[in-house]
Amino acid sequence: MQEKLSEIQNKAKEDLAKAGSPEEVEKIKARYLGRKGGIINEIIKSIPGLPPEQRSSTGKSANILKQEISKYIEEAKAKFVGKDQALGSKEIFDLSLPGEYKPYGHKHPLTQTIDEIKEIFRKLCFDIEYGPEVEHEYYNFDALNIPSDHPSREDFDTFYLGNKRLLRSQTSTVQIRVMEKKKPPIRMIAPGKVFRPDTVDARHASMFHQIEGLMVDEGVSFSDLKYVLTLFAQSYFGQDIKMRFRPSFFPFTEPSAEIDISCSICKGKGCSVCSNSGWVEVLGAGMVDPNVFDTVGYDSEKYTGFAFGIGVERLTMLKYGIDNIRLFFENDLRFLSQF
Repeated sequence: MQEKLSEIQNKAKEDLAKAGSPEEVEKIKARYLGRKGGIINEIIKSIPGLPPEQRSSTGKSANILKQEISKYIEEAKAKFVGKDQALGSKEIFDLSLPGEYKPYGHKHPLTQTIDEIKEIFRKLCFDIEYGPEVEHEYYNFDALNIPSDHPSREDFDTFYLGNKRLLRSQTSTVQIRVMEKKKPPIRMIAPGKVFRPDTVDARHASMFHQIEGLMVDEGVSFSDLKYVLTLFAQSYFGQDIKMRFRPSFFPFTEPSAEIDISCSICKGKGCSVCSNSGWVEVLGAGMVDPNVFDTVGYDSEKYTGFAFGIGVERLTMLKYGIDNIRLFFENDLRFLSQF
């Protein structure tokens, strides 16, 4: 075995002496020292099969040989360092070569929708407000005139955190916080995340985005609400969009309404998205209940106002013809790169 190791050492030295480039040195290194199929590594693997009296000496000689060949390799590499630098100093950068493509990132489609909505309402002189996602029960329910026995307070409709804290189930909480700090006139929208323990399916998610809107001043009427929301819908979906207001009920608005728009996918002709009705519900709205004004210390005889809540995911799905809300949260670049 010792004789064989000496032959390997001489052969490695001879091969490295003949190497004409750094690439050839790397190939020789892999041939002798490579982890897979390297000559030295194969010798080490064969040691357990040798007679016991040869194992120790062979292992020691193999390690010495490995160190020697490593030293030869470093010496061989050193021969080319000066040459590479000399060649590099003469290298000319070719401006005609094509550049390396670096794909740009961009905003998530929901963020794009929120930005677009914010810009529309900025033009209508609405301020942008934000509030905490972890809320007190008071702001999520009590201050919004939601009675203690209302179904939305049940555990299956709200994520409770304990000690009267919860994950807000609506961005209406922000309107209370704003009215506590400011006096009328108020024009604001509040975008943000909301949380509800809904079963996740194509139309529902346990976390989604809302934009709350609020306008309070003397003489604000339901006509103002219709005017503002019509302007918004036409700005977002286009001038051909149609709207209808259906009577509804929300504890914090009176009167209340649910607002439908003509289906932007089938243009009102009927499809699976609109359940063949030609209409899709996009938001809830109404005149602020006087009890809410009383809670924040506003004179409900002097001031009136309207509020509305917009579902961001639903608007985005309608605008781009997306039929599954889960696509927004799966981080699939094949989907996200389309926007």
